[in-house]
Amino acid sequence: MTPADLSLTVLHAVRRAVDDGALRVDVPPVVKVERARPGGVGDYASNVALALARSAGRSALDVAGILEERLRDTPGLREVAVTGPGFLNFTLRADAGGELVRAIREAGESYGSGTALAGVTVRFADLTESRALIVAETVVRLLRSQGADAALRHHPPGVAGAPGDERTGDGEAPGGDQTGDQRITDERTGDRRAPAADQTHDQQIPAEHLHIHPAPHTPDLLGPDAARWALLRAAPQDRALDGAPLLVQHERNPLFRVRYAHSRARRLVVNAAQLGFQPSYDVPVPAPELLGVLGDHPLVLLAAARHRAPDRVARHLEAIADALLAFQHTVLPLGDEKPSAAHRSRLALAEAAGTVLAGGLSVLGISAPERI
Repeated sequence: MTPADLSLTVLHAVRRAVDDGALRVDVPPVVKVERARPGGVGDYASNVALALARSAGRSALDVAGILEERLRDTPGLREVAVTGPGFLNFTLRADAGGELVRAIREAGESYGSGTALAGVTVRFADLTESRALIVAETVVRLLRSQGADAALRHHPPGVAGAPGDERTGDGEAPGGDQTGDQRITDERTGDRRAPAADQTHDQQIPAEHLHIHPAPHTPDLLGPDAARWALLRAAPQDRALDGAPLLVQHERNPLFRVRYAHSRARRLVVNAAQLGFQPSYDVPVPAPELLGVLGDHPLVLLAAARHRAPDRVARHLEAIADALLAFQHTVLPLGDEKPSAAHRSRLALAEAAGTVLAGGLSVLGISAPERI
């Protein structure tokens, strides 16, 4: 069970409690689930009972108890406990790692996409500044990954991040995700514009403004990947990163570390095939840090979309890379050791981590090379 699955499971428990009359509250659009903090119980926790207590006219402990009853015997959950003033705490079953790896392998690089923002429509105000365009089109991609209808209202021609920029040349963001409104060409003037119906619809939607510290987009100096990372890794309201350190192939360079970790995951699969075995998660792998950050990925993407903060994705990719690089040395057999179920499972976990890194980099519009 992934954190996103757990969030939906708790939300369904709230809905069932409302439907059967145990709670009289408005069902929230989403339930926040986060990793249990030091000193906490289990793997994940939620404060949903505290959030609903006032509107329910009951104590948070009462609300938590009602939800706990409806969460017992949930597949994937070993235990649900109520602690403190009304926190729900969840312990996953021992095979949770296998469920996570299977979910990542099934979804591929789209792992973390969802429908939490379905029905949400966002149009960003006209943008002309280079960094604002890069951040906005990345936020659009994040919002769309969570089911929202999002677009840039207008792309100034010839500005980085507009349709037809130098990264793809075809008006699409990496991965084929259109970053702005669909355009048609006026046969008389050659101008590209939105269809009239879409223009009318967009004009009825209040434009959202992004507050972004300006910075130049310099792919000619840094290359497209380092240029984007420099603009996206810092919080939008902060200064962009200095680009020069991003060109150094060293562990102190976070962009290099993330892309290197991805390439290591790919090479581990190749090296394992040369040794005669393939990835297959058959036995539990004691890698709580790596499993934890991979499980958090859907929640990070959703939070980044909601807060218009691509930097959250970049920081999370760094955490995955660090966990994977610390774990990689356990994957392949050493010396005369024969490949075992443990090696196949570790390889499956490493492969899944590489897939998540590739998907996260794609969301940021940055390439994930097979070899560095």
